[in-house]
Amino acid sequence: MNASWYDRHLLPHLVDFACGMQPVRRQREMIVPLAHGRVLEVGIGTGLNMPFYDPSRVRYIIGVDPALQMHRLAAKRIALAGLEVELVGISAETLPLEDASIDTVVTTYTLCTIPDPVAALREMRRVLAPGGKLLFCEHGRAPDASVRRWQARLTPHWQKIAGGCHLDRDIPALLAVAGFRCDALQTRYLPGPRPLTFNYWGQAVAASTRLPHTHTRDDRP
Repeated sequence: MNASWYDRHLLPHLVDFACGMQPVRRQREMIVPLAHGRVLEVGIGTGLNMPFYDPSRVRYIIGVDPALQMHRLAAKRIALAGLEVELVGISAETLPLEDASIDTVVTTYTLCTIPDPVAALREMRRVLAPGGKLLFCEHGRAPDASVRRWQARLTPHWQKIAGGCHLDRDIPALLAVAGFRCDALQTRYLPGPRPLTFNYWGQAVAASTRLPHTHTRDDRP
């Protein structure tokens, strides 16, 4: 299906603005600098993570995103970052990469829009090398029943204006079903409307890799 005028011309700028706000930037700053080696960024979008990669740790980045209209904005940030980045216009459910070929997978505010997030996460697990990590920062299902009710009401309408974004995906559950084990999962509400702002972030590895597991919650505004 061809993208609409809205999706081609207006949505990339709206996404760039919303996902580039200061509270969201701070979330990215906690995750992206941990990437190392051969990096796969799923949902590279407009390249908002580029300033936070550590060039001394990253060998190269493969950035995948099916929204080709985002690539023009991403290319500008890539040019400023001084990193070797390959942009690929595909969805993450079928990655054209060899098994165990990636050291770090990065996904930030992406799982909300992927049509089949479990299939995409299984692909991320497949391409991770032994000892590799998934670094994630996502918004999703809130812990409070009243907020979850609003998420359920809003999501069908929100999807239409926000590129298919789901407000209520259970990120830890998706990771577990896809075969990941979370390491130091953290959660909190960011400033703003609570149905839109409950965040999960942390690291995950293939479930066969044993790591200590902790789960903390920080609800500070």
